[in-house]
Amino acid sequence: MSTAILTGPPVAGAPLESDLRSLGFDVRVAADAAEAGEVLAAVPAGERVALVDPRFVGHLHSLRLALTDPRFPAAAVPGALAAAPAARAALVRAVTAAADAVSGAAVTAGRGGTDPGDGPAAPSGLPDRVAAALAEDPDAPAVHRPELGVLVAAVPAGEAARAAALRAVAETDDEDVRLRSAVKSRDGFFTTFFISPYSRHLARWCARRGLTPNQVTTASLLTALVAAACAATGTRGGFVAAGMLLIASFVLDCADGQLARYSLQYSTLGAWLDATFDRAKEYAYYAGLALGAARGGDDVWALALGAMVLQTCRHVVDFAFNEASHHEGGGAAANTSPTAALSGRLDSVGWTVWARRMIVLPIGERWALIAVLTALTTPRTTLTVLLVGCAFAACYTTAGRVLRSLTRKAERTDRAAAALADLADSGPLAEAVATAFRGTRLPRLAAPALALLGSAALVAAALWTQPGSPWPPAAALGYAALSGIAVARPLKGALDWLVPPFLRTAEYTTVLVLAARAESPAALPVAFGLVAAVAYHHYDTVYRIRGGTGAPPRWLVRATGGHEGRVLVVTAAAALWAGGRGFPVALAVLAGVLALTVLAESIRFWMSSRAPAVHDETGEPA
Repeated sequence: MSTAILTGPPVAGAPLESDLRSLGFDVRVAADAAEAGEVLAAVPAGERVALVDPRFVGHLHSLRLALTDPRFPAAAVPGALAAAPAARAALVRAVTAAADAVSGAAVTAGRGGTDPGDGPAAPSGLPDRVAAALAEDPDAPAVHRPELGVLVAAVPAGEAARAAALRAVAETDDEDVRLRSAVKSRDGFFTTFFISPYSRHLARWCARRGLTPNQVTTASLLTALVAAACAATGTRGGFVAAGMLLIASFVLDCADGQLARYSLQYSTLGAWLDATFDRAKEYAYYAGLALGAARGGDDVWALALGAMVLQTCRHVVDFAFNEASHHEGGGAAANTSPTAALSGRLDSVGWTVWARRMIVLPIGERWALIAVLTALTTPRTTLTVLLVGCAFAACYTTAGRVLRSLTRKAERTDRAAAALADLADSGPLAEAVATAFRGTRLPRLAAPALALLGSAALVAAALWTQPGSPWPPAAALGYAALSGIAVARPLKGALDWLVPPFLRTAEYTTVLVLAARAESPAALPVAFGLVAAVAYHHYDTVYRIRGGTGAPPRWLVRATGGHEGRVLVVTAAAALWAGGRGFPVALAVLAGVLALTVLAESIRFWMSSRAPAVHDETGEPA
């Protein structure tokens, strides 16, 4: 139970107390600032505390946004302030200071000064004074100020002002605002016009029945897995059912985030589930299509693995570019380039906004395409069209970001360079090379050029040498050396954000090529599992960085070999056992060890108290 402290006598007939109780607060009344401090001291340390001005007039959802959002240690609107346990010490300091100020003002008034009821020491202004004190306290967490838009939150002075505020409250339906704000402000065309108009009502239905976002997320996963199972049947009826279930899974996927925003039910577990289940659903569906095609005598495992590789590498491009654009103070660096200016001008033309969002094939458009093609065509056609569409989208977005990076004026920060180094996922071999070359002066574009050179040589050796050739392992050693040199200095160059995507492409594509060229038909399905395990590790790294907790521990990166260590193991296994069953067995063992190691550490972290509540509110394509 949370506690709300009214900082003065309640206004007769006002619904404030009942509103606070409906939000889950135990309401207590303090006659003045000193008594508010006493009530605060009596509240258990693990409880959320709110200070509310008894004259507050506003919508219930204004109070909900300020007082119940678990993502922020402190939040405030005019007349109301909430603090989580993490901000309790700072709150106590601020309330104590306010009580001292009230006492001082009372003494001044008693000596012939101003009336304390008319001055800044009036008890009814306590929440706003405490919020101001928190904002000035360097040791206090930042006070979040939610955007209210048309919602009302005010502390009117006088009956006329109170009547005007009440009229403003009556003129706006806060439930309608709450429902509309549950939808991301920036989303894809298909999601915006074909899913969100009804998925938000599904989210409200779930909220009213006590369902949680995690339950809806799990339902979305199960629905997608059933869709994958239907696709694996290889029958036309199974393909039609798979397409319909995939859309149903996406509706639930939208509803879980909308439910979280509607009811402010954010959690670390929910962040982890939401961050990983989308990829698990999509990649499981690719596997289902491959299994279904195999039942009909068509082997499309290479296409399924290629689709997973391409989609994962696209995400790495997104993540690396966004991290590289980070500047001190948070957010993306200032868009000072001509490319960014052109993008801004295009955004001013309505239809170009939607066209550009559709071109990049975000998750809504992508899943709709997959669902329709699955129902009407074959798995081969579905995966081929998906590969072509995603390849075009990848070229479009990457080209724009390269141009923007070359023309931007902002400097890369230490935080951005550290994030890119973590995304590189360098293991012991690359670390040793990086240490040896640390301090060496390199040309401006050396890092991406070296990463590209090593990646191209590695993939070329896997693609154009005979199975069992020693050249791929030799190329893997050269790749480890070049990738180590690439990360020897901080990645602050204009195009250094390309280093992690190059390394991911090299690792995943090498596994794909060697498995496709192996004589054993089991190699590609097992390689699919191996890439899935490694991709999970890389997604886990991204979401830890996004949450501000840093990359996975170095022991985990070293235990998994780093990207260069895994490549060396895979190429060596291909050279030794490419002509028999040994290669898929080696891939299976590697996949199993990686999956167990990475999942165990990931689950431990995301279930711990250090895990951040990461929720994607950007609307960027997924």
